[in-house]
Amino acid sequence: MASSEGFLTEEQREMLKIASQNAEVMSSLSLSSSPKFPGPKSPGQTSSFLSEQHRVKAPSGGHSAAAGGVAVRHVRRTHSGKSIRVKKDGAGGKGTWGKLLDTDGDSCIDRNDPNYDSGEEPYELVGSTVSDPLDDYKKAVVSLVEEYFSTGDVDVAVSDLRELGSSEYHPYFIKRLVSLAMDRHNKEKEMASVLLSALYADVINAAHISQGFFMLVESADDLAVDILDAVDVLALFIARAVVDDILPPAFIPRARKMIQESSKGYQVLQTAEKSYLSAPHHAELIERRWGGSTHLTVDEVKKKISELLREYVESGDTSEACRCIRQLGVSFFHHEVVKRALVLAMEIQNAEPLIRKLLKEAADEGLISSSQMVKGFTRLAESLDDLALDIPSAKKKFQSLVPQAISEGWLDASFLNSSVEDGEKKPDENDEKLKRYKREVVTIIHEYFHSDDIPELIQSLEDLGMPEYNPIFLKKLITLAMDRKNREKEMASVLLSALHIEIFSTDDIVNGFVLLLESAEDTALDILDASNELAFFLARAVIDDVLAPLNLEEIATLLPPNCSGSETVRMARSLIAARHAGERILRCWGGGTGWAVEDAKDKIQKLLEEYESGGVVGEACQCIRDLGMPFFNHEVVKKALVMAMEKKNDRILELLQECFGEGLITINQMTKGFNRIKDGLDDLALDIPNAKNKFEFYLEHAREHGWLLPAFA
Repeated sequence: MASSEGFLTEEQREMLKIASQNAEVMSSLSLSSSPKFPGPKSPGQTSSFLSEQHRVKAPSGGHSAAAGGVAVRHVRRTHSGKSIRVKKDGAGGKGTWGKLLDTDGDSCIDRNDPNYDSGEEPYELVGSTVSDPLDDYKKAVVSLVEEYFSTGDVDVAVSDLRELGSSEYHPYFIKRLVSLAMDRHNKEKEMASVLLSALYADVINAAHISQGFFMLVESADDLAVDILDAVDVLALFIARAVVDDILPPAFIPRARKMIQESSKGYQVLQTAEKSYLSAPHHAELIERRWGGSTHLTVDEVKKKISELLREYVESGDTSEACRCIRQLGVSFFHHEVVKRALVLAMEIQNAEPLIRKLLKEAADEGLISSSQMVKGFTRLAESLDDLALDIPSAKKKFQSLVPQAISEGWLDASFLNSSVEDGEKKPDENDEKLKRYKREVVTIIHEYFHSDDIPELIQSLEDLGMPEYNPIFLKKLITLAMDRKNREKEMASVLLSALHIEIFSTDDIVNGFVLLLESAEDTALDILDASNELAFFLARAVIDDVLAPLNLEEIATLLPPNCSGSETVRMARSLIAARHAGERILRCWGGGTGWAVEDAKDKIQKLLEEYESGGVVGEACQCIRDLGMPFFNHEVVKKALVMAMEKKNDRILELLQECFGEGLITINQMTKGFNRIKDGLDDLALDIPNAKNKFEFYLEHAREHGWLLPAFA
């Protein structure tokens, strides 16, 4: 109640004070949050914010809030006197009715409602896979490589990789390309190497090339799980990259320092360096190993050389001629360029100055190496007699060319010394008997390649009656086979096995290979991958028991110092020491009987088991005859004796007697079979305790029946 004098009571003053404080607080909060009123507010602004809907009335006297009370929107007071903020539009809060128009606390959104607003939908988190750019790149690369292997179009592959972008992932491209090619045929391996050369510097930089190959070396253990010869194939890829000048030779020692010695990657680096890059003529060996889409035959290379030299004589453009020689990509065959250039200088009268200019320019640029230059002159010197039939002045012109070339500095003076040494022929080279023998054996070998008749060839050699020339025969056989297809190479290896058993001694075989290796460089003039082929022939001889592994050491000691054949022997050792060497070497030429050796062993085992269980002697002999491998009958003898020891059944000796009596198993084959049992007797005794006693009994039986050579110890 107001006092009688018209003043507010103490209670009314307290009510007005509280209302004023609440009004000031709410006004300050509301205006400070409004974007239109960022700054502090004046008293006039505060009074304008008062609500016209709810006013705090005086307890008595009828005075309105305009005089002393303040109505504040959204402000509630509790009995305790605390002020409570209420949610906008009255929604929520304990003891409130909720938001305006709310009729149901459990209301839901109806998408069929005409007033439906998708913005009112609650947020929902949806799980999705995050895409990895590297994974996407790898998938795209696989598709690119598969298409390239299918079409062989280098330009399209280069363009696709450039469009793919992501150059930082190029090492992964190299790893994927090589790993996919490793598990395919030689064609794809060659295509992969060609593509890497095309991409180098233009699309992929040198650092990425090195990084990609290092990733391959690191993953060699994993690759070897699925690819049996992964170490050898990856080593060849690295060697090919070095030869193609896309990978520096220093990559190998640097990578070796970062790889554990016990890993396959370390073996890869060792094989690349020692078996491939250290071998003589390694460039031609490596470049022709897969013989893929860029393969050129010797005749094609010679034809291209002749064409570019004739074009040069007509145009006189030395730089263009050098570019064409470089473009051939056969640095190991540049001696042919030298030889044909010199012949052209002799044939065309005015061509000599141009030819001298070209050869000097090529030597100065390092395009034709000193050794290739000397070799070209040497080859021409050896053929001067034949050349003089067409060019009478050939010898005179050659004798004038040599001192000019030496004085101008593009021919090494050592050529004069080497030509004198080469002119000193060994006495037996001119022997008429040897010349006749060589002519005869060439005819015999050609007939063998045509007929595949080993007994006929052996009979022909025996009719010649010159066993002292057996090493010459071996050299001629392998040289002729190397210049032919895989079929003839396989036939030559099979023939060596037969000859070693029948008429050739181990010394004959050793001396024959020594002759071959001594002349390996000359052979390589006509057969580009001669060193590689010789290594396979040596390794195959060991696998076929024609040579013992120790014989390779003997051959190496018999070679002259600094002979390139020593590297070929080392390569053969590497081939033999490789994993699954037996299977790989037996199938290296994929023909003849090489692939059938294991199959023949299985057939021999089965026919002996069938005979031992009650078979007929005549039928067993026929089965041996049907094998068609008389040079392999020593395996029949060996397996028969082992079976007799295991089964404790000497009935099988009757089969050997029948085979020997019919001439089906020769005395040489019988002796070799007994020798093989004797060599493995210690190992055999581990499984058969009385093996030595039984062998002594069989040996005595064989001697009594004349099965063995008198020299058998």
